[in-house]
Amino acid sequence: MFLDELQPIAQEFLQQPLAFAGGLVSGALRLKLSEDPLKSWLQKQGMTDFAYVDNNSDNGNGPQSISIE
Repeated sequence: MFLDELQPIAQEFLQQPLAFAGGLVSGALRLKLSEDPLKSWLQKQGMTDFAYVDNNSDNGNGPQSISIE
């Protein structure tokens, strides 16, 4: 059962191991694709049409304080 859940990850790793490892490392280091030095490196590689959505930006949906009477 557990191995069935890991099968898509293993297939992706076997198809493109360098890209998978790079994505894993950039995610672990929390690098943003829209900031240097990663942005400039991607542009040198010919990848200029990437979109990045920052889910960590402060949009007021974080914890809020309440008062209970």
